[in-house]
Amino acid sequence: MDDSVFMRKIVSDMLETDPEIEICGTARNGLEAIEQVKKLDPDVVTLDIEMPKMDGLTALGHIMHECPVPVIMCSTLTQKGADATFTALDRGAVDYVQKPSGAISLDVRKVQSELIGKIKAAAQAKIRKKTHGEHKRQESLKYTPKSKTKIIAIGTSTGGPSALAEVIPRFPANTPPILIVQHMPAGFTKTFAERLNAESQITVKEASAGDEIKSGLALLAPGDYHMTVGNDGRVHLNKNPKTHGVRPAVNPMMITAAEVYKSGMIGVIMTGMGSDGKDGIVAIKKNGGATIAQDEESCVVYGMPQEAYKTGKVDRVVSLSQIPVEVLRKC
Repeated sequence: MDDSVFMRKIVSDMLETDPEIEICGTARNGLEAIEQVKKLDPDVVTLDIEMPKMDGLTALGHIMHECPVPVIMCSTLTQKGADATFTALDRGAVDYVQKPSGAISLDVRKVQSELIGKIKAAAQAKIRKKTHGEHKRQESLKYTPKSKTKIIAIGTSTGGPSALAEVIPRFPANTPPILIVQHMPAGFTKTFAERLNAESQITVKEASAGDEIKSGLALLAPGDYHMTVGNDGRVHLNKNPKTHGVRPAVNPMMITAAEVYKSGMIGVIMTGMGSDGKDGIVAIKKNGGATIAQDEESCVVYGMPQEAYKTGKVDRVVSLSQIPVEVLRKC
């Protein structure tokens, strides 16, 4: 779904290079999008945000309420685009891809492999009917410090923004320090951290090089930077090569944290495609820490948690709603 003829053509062409993908229809605006989804019953929809007659966010609301289907948003890398993207994820979109910088731009092909991968993951995603106003968060939990837990490390990808929005606000202000890696491009992580911070008892911020790791603070790895942990009790950022095709990646954060905090660490792997975080979970157990994975039923995409579970190093598999409960229990 895109109001640009050029964009509809080039996106269709690049998707059809993959033999497993078939384009069953296109639409020029939100009204057409809703009609086409009802008529064609596609496995996955890609949806532009800015369109005439009815924009993508409005169309998404109707689609998720009337005929739920996995939706991938095409977002511009701007403040406005980031805000709209997170609103879309709150309304039920599975994922998003960065739209080219210009409305008519050949660099759209840069997103080809990413979009194909995300479409295939979305086709397997669990989708449920959503209604407007369905965003009530549960109250934060209580926690009395009584053990040596010094850090909590969380890794997630597809479905992660909505999942984290359910988990992070439930941690009380005195929770041990939290490090978060969410696969996300530069320009989006600052907005995401601010949104989480506004709903949480703990402080949530996009990590900066040298930030101190301390109780009551969650640091989110910035887009396009790996985040690691130093012996100085601070986080460090680098642009080392991508791992599992992503930067930030979960593994560098978890592995370095495990080496520093040893048994005083809890690692959590949540919804996401791929296997990033698997090596981190192994490192945490090797150093005496505790590990948790999200269960298949509550995952949007059961990729990363499944790969972590296959290592045999996951202590507990729990539903999304029970992750903060289990983390604080282990604390």
